[in-house]
Order: sequence, then structure tokens, then C-alpha cells
Amino acid sequence: MANHKSALKRIRQTERRRLHNKFYAKTMRNAVRRLRATTDANEARDLLPKVQKMLDKLAKRHNIHKNKAANLKSKLAKHVNSLA
Repeated sequence: MANHKSALKRIRQTERRRLHNKFYAKTMRNAVRRLRATTDANEARDLLPKVQKMLDKLAKRHNIHKNKAANLKSKLAKHVNSLA
């Protein structure tokens, strides 16, 4: 167990951040899944910018790697274009 006050605080901060990051990562995965499952072109076109924005924010905050965000955005754009 931690012996210092600062170490205890760091444990609390880490746990809070872990849960926060986990929530946003899960939300992003669900949004990507929902967009991939969409067969309606208009709905997909509306969803794409929102999902891309979410991916960019997570990459900026280092929740996911920037290349992973770029790969997902590319594949999702390809999917949306194939619906048209």
C-alpha cells in the first residue's frame, strides 16, 4: 500500500482517469459499430462527421493511437461511400 499522501492522491487520480478513458473508448467503439451496421446512406452520412470528430478527439488525448483513428476514419468513409 502507498506510504505517502501524494501516492494516495495519485492512485485516486489514476482510477478516475481510467474510468473516464474507458467510458469514451467504449462510446467510440459503439459509435463505430453503429455506423458500420447502418445500411441507410443518409443516416450514415449524418453519423460519419460525428464519429470522425470523436475519433480525432480520442487521438488528440492519446486514448487511441493517431494511426488507429486515421485507419478507422478511412474505412468508415469507404463504407459510407459504398452505400451511396
